[in-house]
Amino acid sequence: MSVAVRPLALADVPELTTVLNASREHLAPWDPIRDESFWTEDGQRQVVADVLRGPALPYVIVVDGAIAGRVNLNNLVRGPFQSCSLGYWVSPVHTGKGVASQAVAQLLRLAFTEHELHRVEAGTLLHNERSQRVLVKNGFERFGLAPRYLKIAGEWQDHYLFQITVENWLERQAPSA
Repeated sequence: MSVAVRPLALADVPELTTVLNASREHLAPWDPIRDESFWTEDGQRQVVADVLRGPALPYVIVVDGAIAGRVNLNNLVRGPFQSCSLGYWVSPVHTGKGVASQAVAQLLRLAFTEHELHRVEAGTLLHNERSQRVLVKNGFERFGLAPRYLKIAGEWQDHYLFQITVENWLERQAPSA
C-alpha cells in the first residue's frame, strides 16, 4: 500500500466529494454538523476554493493513487509564532491501516522543512483514542485540555491538545547511535 500526501487542487473536487460522501456516517461523530450543500460537488468546490485562499496549507491523502482523505495545516501564523494546527480525516475503508499515521508523518516533514514552521498543534475529542495514537506515534505530546473547544456533532466538546516542535521532530529524525 502506497500512501502519499499532495497539495489539494480544485480538480480533486469530484473524487473528493465521492470519498467524503462514502465517509459521511463514519465522520459524523468527529465533525461539526454540516449543511447539506457541503456534501455536494458545488459545496466542495466552494470549500476547496476557500481553503486554497488560506491561511491554510491543504493536502489530500492518496492511497495507491486514489484520494483517501484530507490532511491540512490550518490557521497558519507566521512571524515569531511560525505555528499552525493540524487536521485530518481518512475514509473508513482506510482506517486502522496506518494511513493517517503515514500521512501525518509526511505532512510534518513538509511543515518543518518546506514550510519552515516551528510548531504544529492538534486537538482531539477526549474519547478519540485512535487519533491520539496517530499523534503520539508521530511525536506529539499532550499539553493541555481545552474545555468546550469545538462544536462537534452539535455539541461543544472538550478536546485534548497536542503539539510538536521542529526541535522535537528533528530529534526523532536523528539515527539511533
